[in-house]
Amino acid sequence: MADGARADTRTTPPPPLLRVTGIVKRFGGFTALDGIDLTVRAGEIVGLIGPNGSGKTTLINVVSGLLSANAGEISLDGRSLTGLPAHRRSAAGIGRTFQIPKPFASLSVRQNLEVAARDGVDIDAVLADVELDRHAARPVSDLNSVSQKLLDLARALVTRPTLLLVDELACGLNPVELARVAERLRALAAAGIGLVVVEHLMSFIDSITDRVVVMNAGREIFGGRLRDAVQDRDVVEVFLGAPEPVAA
Repeated sequence: MADGARADTRTTPPPPLLRVTGIVKRFGGFTALDGIDLTVRAGEIVGLIGPNGSGKTTLINVVSGLLSANAGEISLDGRSLTGLPAHRRSAAGIGRTFQIPKPFASLSVRQNLEVAARDGVDIDAVLADVELDRHAARPVSDLNSVSQKLLDLARALVTRPTLLLVDELACGLNPVELARVAERLRALAAAGIGLVVVEHLMSFIDSITDRVVVMNAGREIFGGRLRDAVQDRDVVEVFLGAPEPVAA
């Protein structure tokens, strides 16, 4: 190295774990997703927020393969997932929870995880992490709605996801439960998992996310920190309605 020259210590950030580009989803004549983009990096928690009907869950369903897109591209860790069915996307590393959990009601809590678990996963440890270990032998039908949500999270985790899509997990949880779930999601991110969290509870979103994407009518209207989103005129109008005109 020449005298006086300095080593360039800058590093190129890694490419996104998830890259969603130009996704369009139509239901008949209704366009639910209108060319939306989304990126998520490993270890990042991205909040997906917006009013009801803005396309949040539809986007989650398209990324996970539950719905097929009319146009656009989806890749995970550089590998194209476009056109792959849901089970192939799960095998590639996408896990998800649902707004309304749909466990196998005739099976026990532990058996529900055994059905989904990858080889080598410590099911008992996952159950302990979500505080369902004491219910492992119980039939799922005995669980209340909150415990069923936690079971849904556990069932996603035993697939060893690199990307976790979390759809309104916080709904119905009390403050203590919310704090525990927030801590668990932050721990997953710290372990390198990328997360997309769909949620209406802004205090929960604020406690866990690195940034948010605000959707309306199938499009992104804001991307950045939640603290900045609440100052954005378009976001305020979408959530609170346009201000009344001032009389002359």
